[in-house]
Amino acid sequence: MTKRSGFIALAGRPNAGKSTLTNRLVGEKVTIVSVRPQTTRRAVRGVVTDKESQLVLTDLPGVQRPLDALTSRMQRRVERELGETDAVLFVVNAHEGVGAGDRFIAGLLRKANVPVVAAVNKIDRVSAPTLVRVLGAIGALQIADEIVPVSARTGEGIADLLAQLVDRVPEGPFLFPEDSVSDQPLAIHLAELVREQVLARTRQELPHAVEVEVEELTVRRDGMTIIRATIFVEAESQKGIVVGRAGKMIGAVGTAARAEIEQLVDGPVHLDLRVRVRRGWRGDEALLDRLGID
Repeated sequence: MTKRSGFIALAGRPNAGKSTLTNRLVGEKVTIVSVRPQTTRRAVRGVVTDKESQLVLTDLPGVQRPLDALTSRMQRRVERELGETDAVLFVVNAHEGVGAGDRFIAGLLRKANVPVVAAVNKIDRVSAPTLVRVLGAIGALQIADEIVPVSARTGEGIADLLAQLVDRVPEGPFLFPEDSVSDQPLAIHLAELVREQVLARTRQELPHAVEVEVEELTVRRDGMTIIRATIFVEAESQKGIVVGRAGKMIGAVGTAARAEIEQLVDGPVHLDLRVRVRRGWRGDEALLDRLGID
C-alpha cells in the first residue's frame, strides 16, 4: 500500500481560527485557543495519521507587521515555513471576509510557489449569501487550487478538507510515529496551557504582554507531576491584574490550568505559579531563545 506524507502550513490573518482548525483536524488539543488575536507565537506542529497518509500541520503565527523582537521572530518563522512546506492551508474567516491582510498573505503564497488549499472557516456564523460573496473574493485572489467551506467549531467540511490536503502531499514514508499528535516539547505545551487561562481572563493590552515559562517539571514516585512556572508581564500594574485581589485571579488561572494539565498527563498535578515583572521581555532575544520562540 502506497503511503503519502508531508508538511502543511496553516497561514491566515490573526483570529482566522487556525488553532481551532488545527485541533479539529488532529482530533486532539495540540495548540491553545483564544478569542484574542495573535495568540499563537510558535509554529506548532500537529500530526494527522490514518492508514495511508500522514499530514504534519504547522499552525503558524498570524501574519502581521513586525513591531519588536518577538513579532519579528514570529514573522520570520512564517516566511521560513512557507518556503519549506509541501502545501499551504490558507485559512480565511468567513465572518470577517477577505481583507487587506488576506491579500497580503496571498502575495506571500504566490512567492512561495506551493500548492494552496483555502479553508473558509466559521461558516456556521454567516448566511449563505455572505458565504457566496466570500468564496468569490477568495477565488478572485487566484492562489487556491481548491476552496473548502468549513467550521472548525462544528466539524462541517473537515473530512472534505482532509481529503484535499492528502492529495497535495507526496508519496513517502510517515515522518512521525503513528501515535504522535504533536512535536511540541511537553514543557512548552504546559506553559501554553497556563497562558491560555491567563488570556481567557484578561482584557485589552495585557494578553500580548504575558508569557509563561515552566522552570521545573518532575514526576514523583507516587505519580504526582510537579510543575513550577513563571508568568512574565511587563509592568507592576499588569502583575496586579494577573495576581488579582487577594490572589483570586492567579488562583483561578491555576485551578483551570491544572484541570487541563491533569487530562494531558493523565494523573494528579501540583502546579505552582508565580508572576514576575520583566520589562521589555518581548525585545529580550536571550529570553525569547529560552522560551523556544525561534
